[in-house]
Amino acid sequence: MAAEILRARGETAKVVPIELFFDLVYVFAITQLSHLLLAHFDLAGAAQTLLLTLAVWWAWMYATWTTNLGNPDHPVLRLTLTGMMLAGLVMSAALPQAFGERALWFAGAYVAIQVGRALAVALATRTFPIGYTFRLILVWHVVSAALWITGAVLGGAAQVVLWIVALLVEYGGPWAGYRTPYLGKVSTTDWTIDGAHMAERCQLFVIIALGESVLVTGLTLADNDHLTTATVAAFVIAFLGSVAMWWVYFDRTAEAAAEAIAESDDPAQLGRSAYTYIHIPMVMGIIITAVGDELAIAHPTGAISLGTALTVLGGPVLFLAGHALFKRAVFGDLSMNRVIGIAVLVAVGVLVILAPSLMPPLALGVVATLVVGAVAATDAALERARQS
Repeated sequence: MAAEILRARGETAKVVPIELFFDLVYVFAITQLSHLLLAHFDLAGAAQTLLLTLAVWWAWMYATWTTNLGNPDHPVLRLTLTGMMLAGLVMSAALPQAFGERALWFAGAYVAIQVGRALAVALATRTFPIGYTFRLILVWHVVSAALWITGAVLGGAAQVVLWIVALLVEYGGPWAGYRTPYLGKVSTTDWTIDGAHMAERCQLFVIIALGESVLVTGLTLADNDHLTTATVAAFVIAFLGSVAMWWVYFDRTAEAAAEAIAESDDPAQLGRSAYTYIHIPMVMGIIITAVGDELAIAHPTGAISLGTALTVLGGPVLFLAGHALFKRAVFGDLSMNRVIGIAVLVAVGVLVILAPSLMPPLALGVVATLVVGAVAATDAALERARQS
């Protein structure tokens, strides 16, 4: 039984049903995050949403690394994932009041996910070399746990500062090799990961985020009691924008990137940079775009507010920037069509902020969708030219 706790290397690691079941919690989490941003549509709300998004992503990402190295069908890991799902539901439910009356609920659930998982896996793999890595991870999570809980108890400005420090500790851990006094450190070459599995798991999270975008557009249309031609047009444009993002991510790059990481001499290094860190702006871009879609569908005509401009255009900018960095990390090239697309979106954003009556939200959505769609189209054209 003990030998089965780790995935067998030398064969392709498949995503198994328990991992897909586990992801359902994060469908709820992404929905909560987009609604949080919409409910607190100001600078403070955006900062809070950013911090909480980073925490949610990190909880999911560590689970992905765990099921990449370990066998998720082993009873210990199944029970661990089940416990993480329960804590994840509590964490997700607490998100809207994480900086209010449910701060301790959020922090407690998040700490239970991170420390509980690290402890369970460290004990289960104690007789294997990888167990050393999980023991170091456990130490780092215990340190950050104290910051999360203390911040939740103190509240106010202290909560914000301590939670930011906690995230810095956790996000710095992999880059520092989890260096711990008297215990040493590890490097990416010590982690024998399955690159194809890592790629597939992150692709599934992108699907979750895009699914939230589609859900938001559908619900916004359903809740609108006075449908107009402009409202329906904004709905169609929002849907096509989600399709365009899907096309950019999945049509050419996703499969090629999965092959690249699988064939890499140091797949863990690519897993850490291209997937663990660089996917963050892409996911955040999709979430912000969903908020912009909701605003555009609800108010398709009239002058553009600053918030509408920043979400409708800023979401695609973040997504394209993240995808450009992703391609750079995996393939080593600079994607000029993404750079040009970002420049166009930023230029249009400056114009509409200076002159809000220049175009209505519906037209702004059209611009954003056309730019992302143009990136997808030029990708396809460049690929055909390369193969001819």
